[in-house]
Amino acid sequence: MTQDLPPEQERLVDAVKQRAERRRRARGLPSFARNFGQIGVLGWQVVVPALIALAIGRWLDHRLSSGIFWTAPLLILGVSLGCWSAWKWIGRQ
Repeated sequence: MTQDLPPEQERLVDAVKQRAERRRRARGLPSFARNFGQIGVLGWQVVVPALIALAIGRWLDHRLSSGIFWTAPLLILGVSLGCWSAWKWIGRQ
């Protein structure tokens, strides 16, 4: 593909490829702090929706005097939503 280019453009293409390769090598392995931070983000992405759903379920059960009729299914829904959110976040990383 680069045989059809004039020499100055070939040099430019080679320079871009070389820079991209240097950037790839410079990134290397992620640091411990970055991995630890990602684990924390994943934890919060699962816990926060679960806690919100739990609070809403408890509030509904208290207002309607219904035991755990709303708490249990909303907690399951919150955990499911949190896991789905974490799964999507991992896919983007």
